[in-house]
Amino acid sequence: MSDDMILTKISGGRATVTLNRPDVHNAFDDVLMGRLIAELQALERNPSVRAIVLAAAGKSFSAGADLKWMQRMAGYTEAENLADAQVLAELMRALNGLSKPTIARVQGAAFGGGVGLIACCDIAVAVDTAKFTISEVKLGLIPAVISPYVVAAIGERQARRYVLSAERFDANEACRIGLVHSVVAAEGLDTAVDEFVSAICANGPDAVAEAKKMIADVARRPIDDGLIMDTAARIARIRVSPEGREGLAAFLEKRKPGWDKT
Repeated sequence: MSDDMILTKISGGRATVTLNRPDVHNAFDDVLMGRLIAELQALERNPSVRAIVLAAAGKSFSAGADLKWMQRMAGYTEAENLADAQVLAELMRALNGLSKPTIARVQGAAFGGGVGLIACCDIAVAVDTAKFTISEVKLGLIPAVISPYVVAAIGERQARRYVLSAERFDANEACRIGLVHSVVAAEGLDTAVDEFVSAICANGPDAVAEAKKMIADVARRPIDDGLIMDTAARIARIRVSPEGREGLAAFLEKRKPGWDKT
Protein backbone atom coordinates (compact mmCIF):
# COMPACT_ATOMS: atom_id res chain seq x y z
CA MET A 1 0.00 0.00 0.00
CA SER A 2 1.15 3.52 -0.77
CA ASP A 3 -0.61 6.84 -0.71
CA ASP A 4 0.30 10.50 -0.50
CA MET A 5 0.71 10.34 3.30
CA ILE A 6 2.94 7.28 3.21
CA LEU A 7 5.38 6.37 0.45
CA THR A 8 6.84 2.88 0.31
CA LYS A 9 9.71 1.63 -1.84
CA ILE A 10 10.91 -1.97 -1.81
CA SER A 11 14.30 -2.83 -3.29
CA GLY A 12 17.03 -5.34 -2.53
CA GLY A 13 15.33 -6.72 0.55
CA ARG A 14 14.75 -3.27 2.02
CA ALA A 15 11.41 -1.53 2.43
CA THR A 16 11.64 2.20 2.99
CA VAL A 17 8.47 3.65 4.47
CA THR A 18 8.45 7.44 4.30
CA LEU A 19 6.11 9.67 6.28
CA ASN A 20 5.08 12.24 3.70
CA ARG A 21 3.39 15.17 5.42
CA PRO A 22 6.27 17.66 5.40
CA ASP A 23 3.89 20.64 5.47
CA VAL A 24 2.86 19.67 9.04
CA HIS A 25 6.28 18.28 10.03
CA ASN A 26 5.02 14.70 9.54
CA ALA A 27 2.61 15.01 12.43
CA PHE A 28 0.19 12.11 12.61
CA ASP A 29 -3.56 11.87 12.98
CA ASP A 30 -5.96 8.94 13.05
CA VAL A 31 -5.92 8.58 9.25
CA LEU A 32 -2.12 8.47 8.97
CA MET A 33 -1.84 6.05 11.88
CA GLY A 34 -4.37 3.67 10.40
CA ARG A 35 -2.61 3.66 7.05
CA LEU A 36 0.81 3.22 8.62
CA ILE A 37 -0.42 0.25 10.67
CA ALA A 38 -1.78 -1.38 7.51
CA GLU A 39 1.47 -0.69 5.65
CA LEU A 40 3.61 -2.25 8.38
CA GLN A 41 1.36 -5.30 8.52
CA ALA A 42 1.65 -5.74 4.75
CA LEU A 43 5.44 -5.53 4.90
CA GLU A 44 5.49 -8.06 7.73
CA ARG A 45 3.77 -10.54 5.40
CA ASN A 46 6.05 -9.79 2.43
CA PRO A 47 8.77 -12.49 2.24
CA SER A 48 10.99 -10.32 0.04
CA VAL A 49 11.41 -7.71 2.80
CA ARG A 50 14.38 -8.29 5.09
CA ALA A 51 14.59 -4.88 6.79
CA ILE A 52 12.30 -1.87 7.14
CA VAL A 53 13.58 1.71 7.17
CA LEU A 54 11.24 4.30 8.68
CA ALA A 55 12.01 7.65 7.09
CA ALA A 56 10.35 11.04 6.71
CA ALA A 57 10.11 13.75 4.08
CA GLY A 58 11.03 17.37 4.70
CA LYS A 59 13.02 18.94 7.50
CA SER A 60 11.36 17.16 10.46
CA PHE A 61 11.15 13.47 11.28
CA SER A 62 7.84 13.84 13.13
CA ALA A 63 6.27 16.50 15.31
CA GLY A 64 4.06 13.90 16.97
CA ALA A 65 0.31 14.48 17.11
CA ASP A 66 -1.30 16.71 14.49
CA LEU A 67 -2.72 19.93 15.98
CA LYS A 68 -6.07 19.66 14.17
CA TRP A 69 -6.42 16.09 15.41
CA MET A 70 -5.62 17.24 18.96
CA GLN A 71 -8.26 19.97 18.66
CA ARG A 72 -10.85 17.37 17.70
CA MET A 73 -9.84 15.14 20.59
CA ALA A 74 -10.26 18.01 23.04
CA GLY A 75 -13.99 17.87 22.41
CA TYR A 76 -14.25 14.11 22.74
CA THR A 77 -15.63 12.28 25.76
CA GLU A 78 -13.27 10.14 27.82
CA ALA A 79 -14.62 7.02 26.10
CA GLU A 80 -14.01 8.56 22.67
CA ASN A 81 -10.51 9.60 23.72
CA LEU A 82 -9.83 6.04 24.86
CA ALA A 83 -10.84 4.62 21.48
CA ASP A 84 -8.71 7.25 19.75
CA ALA A 85 -5.68 6.59 21.95
CA GLN A 86 -5.94 2.89 21.20
CA VAL A 87 -5.17 3.61 17.54
CA LEU A 88 -1.87 5.20 18.53
CA ALA A 89 -1.24 2.33 20.93
CA GLU A 90 -1.80 -0.17 18.13
CA LEU A 91 0.62 1.72 15.86
CA MET A 92 3.35 1.63 18.50
CA ARG A 93 2.71 -2.06 19.18
CA ALA A 94 2.71 -2.90 15.48
CA LEU A 95 6.01 -1.11 14.86
CA ASN A 96 7.66 -2.45 17.98
CA GLY A 97 6.40 -5.99 17.40
CA LEU A 98 7.50 -6.52 13.80
CA SER A 99 9.57 -9.67 13.35
CA LYS A 100 11.68 -7.83 10.75
CA PRO A 101 14.39 -5.41 11.86
CA THR A 102 13.47 -1.73 11.73
CA ILE A 103 15.77 1.25 11.31
CA ALA A 104 14.71 4.83 12.04
CA ARG A 105 16.28 7.27 9.59
CA VAL A 106 16.04 10.48 11.61
CA GLN A 107 16.80 13.41 9.33
CA GLY A 108 15.31 16.11 11.57
CA ALA A 109 13.41 16.99 14.70
CA ALA A 110 11.31 14.45 16.58
CA PHE A 111 8.83 15.58 19.22
CA GLY A 112 6.35 13.69 21.40
CA GLY A 113 4.98 10.72 19.51
CA GLY A 114 7.80 11.08 17.00
CA VAL A 115 10.18 10.07 19.77
CA GLY A 116 7.91 7.09 20.37
CA LEU A 117 8.31 5.97 16.75
CA ILE A 118 12.08 6.10 17.10
CA ALA A 119 12.00 4.18 20.37
CA CYS A 120 9.94 1.41 18.72
CA CYS A 121 12.56 0.86 16.02
CA ASP A 122 15.39 -1.61 16.60
CA ILE A 123 18.09 0.75 15.34
CA ALA A 124 18.06 4.53 15.01
CA VAL A 125 20.44 6.79 13.10
CA ALA A 126 20.13 10.57 13.44
CA VAL A 127 21.73 13.58 11.82
CA ASP A 128 23.82 15.68 14.15
CA THR A 129 21.43 18.64 13.84
CA ALA A 130 18.33 16.71 14.99
CA LYS A 131 16.47 17.90 18.09
CA PHE A 132 14.23 15.87 20.36
CA THR A 133 11.69 16.48 23.10
CA ILE A 134 9.08 14.45 24.94
CA SER A 135 6.83 17.45 25.15
CA GLU A 136 3.42 16.25 26.34
CA VAL A 137 3.52 17.73 29.84
CA LYS A 138 3.92 21.21 28.34
CA LEU A 139 0.37 20.76 27.07
CA GLY A 140 -0.92 19.39 30.34
CA LEU A 141 -0.84 15.85 28.90
CA ILE A 142 1.30 12.76 29.46
CA PRO A 143 3.20 10.55 26.98
CA ALA A 144 1.27 7.51 28.17
CA VAL A 145 1.01 5.41 25.01
CA ILE A 146 4.65 5.83 23.99
CA SER A 147 5.99 5.45 27.54
CA PRO A 148 6.67 1.66 27.53
CA TYR A 149 8.88 2.02 24.47
CA VAL A 150 10.59 5.26 25.46
CA VAL A 151 11.38 3.97 28.96
CA ALA A 152 12.70 0.72 27.47
CA ALA A 153 14.95 2.74 25.13
CA ILE A 154 16.38 5.34 27.51
CA GLY A 155 15.78 3.80 30.93
CA GLU A 156 13.74 4.95 33.89
CA ARG A 157 16.31 7.43 35.18
CA GLN A 158 16.61 9.38 31.93
CA ALA A 159 12.85 9.17 31.40
CA ARG A 160 12.30 10.87 34.75
CA ARG A 161 14.35 13.80 33.54
CA TYR A 162 13.16 14.21 29.97
CA VAL A 163 9.49 13.34 30.45
CA LEU A 164 9.07 15.59 33.48
CA SER A 165 11.10 18.55 32.21
CA ALA A 166 9.97 18.34 28.55
CA GLU A 167 13.31 19.96 27.74
CA ARG A 168 14.82 19.73 24.28
CA PHE A 169 17.97 17.70 23.74
CA ASP A 170 20.27 17.25 20.79
CA ALA A 171 21.36 14.21 18.80
CA ASN A 172 24.48 13.57 20.84
CA GLU A 173 22.42 13.48 24.03
CA ALA A 174 19.89 11.22 22.31
CA CYS A 175 22.76 8.88 21.54
CA ARG A 176 24.17 9.07 25.06
CA ILE A 177 20.88 8.11 26.68
CA GLY A 178 20.14 5.33 24.18
CA LEU A 179 17.35 6.78 22.02
CA VAL A 180 19.53 6.63 18.90
CA HIS A 181 22.53 4.43 18.15
CA SER A 182 24.50 6.59 15.75
CA VAL A 183 24.86 10.30 14.99
CA VAL A 184 26.17 11.39 11.60
CA ALA A 185 26.45 14.47 9.43
CA ALA A 186 23.52 14.93 7.06
CA GLU A 187 25.56 13.86 4.05
CA GLY A 188 26.43 10.57 5.78
CA LEU A 189 22.91 9.60 6.85
CA ASP A 190 22.04 7.34 3.93
CA THR A 191 25.43 5.65 4.02
CA ALA A 192 24.99 4.88 7.71
CA VAL A 193 21.51 3.46 7.11
CA ASP A 194 22.80 1.43 4.15
CA GLU A 195 25.49 -0.12 6.33
CA PHE A 196 22.95 -1.29 8.87
CA VAL A 197 20.68 -2.70 6.14
CA SER A 198 23.59 -4.53 4.53
CA ALA A 199 24.66 -6.00 7.86
CA ILE A 200 21.13 -7.24 8.55
CA CYS A 201 20.69 -8.71 5.05
CA ALA A 202 23.90 -10.72 5.46
CA ASN A 203 22.33 -12.57 8.39
CA GLY A 204 19.87 -15.45 8.44
CA PRO A 205 16.36 -13.99 8.16
CA ASP A 206 14.79 -16.61 10.40
CA ALA A 207 17.60 -16.23 12.93
CA VAL A 208 17.17 -12.45 12.94
CA ALA A 209 13.44 -12.80 13.61
CA GLU A 210 14.07 -15.36 16.36
CA ALA A 211 16.82 -13.21 17.89
CA LYS A 212 14.55 -10.16 17.94
CA LYS A 213 11.84 -12.16 19.71
CA MET A 214 14.41 -13.58 22.10
CA ILE A 215 15.57 -10.12 23.17
CA ALA A 216 12.00 -9.06 23.93
CA ASP A 217 11.30 -12.29 25.81
CA VAL A 218 14.42 -12.31 28.01
CA ALA A 219 14.64 -8.59 28.76
CA ARG A 220 14.36 -7.89 32.46
CA ARG A 221 13.53 -11.52 33.28
CA PRO A 222 15.37 -13.09 36.21
CA ILE A 223 18.13 -15.50 35.24
CA ASP A 224 16.58 -18.60 36.77
CA ASP A 225 16.15 -22.23 35.76
CA GLY A 226 13.13 -21.40 33.61
CA LEU A 227 15.02 -18.79 31.57
CA ILE A 228 18.08 -21.01 31.20
CA MET A 229 15.99 -23.89 29.90
CA ASP A 230 14.09 -21.57 27.59
CA THR A 231 17.27 -20.19 25.99
CA ALA A 232 18.77 -23.69 25.63
CA ALA A 233 15.61 -24.86 23.85
CA ARG A 234 15.74 -21.87 21.50
CA ILE A 235 19.30 -22.56 20.30
CA ALA A 236 18.63 -26.30 19.99
CA ARG A 237 15.64 -25.61 17.76
CA ILE A 238 17.56 -23.17 15.58
CA ARG A 239 20.56 -25.49 15.19
CA VAL A 240 18.47 -28.20 13.55
CA SER A 241 16.47 -25.81 11.35
CA PRO A 242 17.24 -25.65 7.61
CA GLU A 243 18.64 -22.15 8.02
CA GLY A 244 20.82 -23.19 10.95
CA ARG A 245 22.22 -26.14 9.03
CA GLU A 246 22.87 -24.00 5.95
CA GLY A 247 24.64 -21.35 8.01
CA LEU A 248 26.96 -23.84 9.65
CA ALA A 249 27.66 -25.60 6.36
CA ALA A 250 28.49 -22.30 4.66
CA PHE A 251 30.84 -21.36 7.48
CA LEU A 252 32.70 -24.69 7.30
CA GLU A 253 32.83 -24.59 3.50
CA LYS A 254 34.05 -20.97 3.53
CA ARG A 255 31.22 -19.67 1.35
CA LYS A 256 28.31 -17.29 1.72
CA PRO A 257 25.07 -18.84 2.94
CA GLY A 258 22.20 -18.91 0.49
CA TRP A 259 20.39 -15.97 2.04
CA ASP A 260 23.36 -13.57 1.79
CA LYS A 261 23.05 -11.58 -1.42
CA THR A 262 25.38 -8.78 -0.33
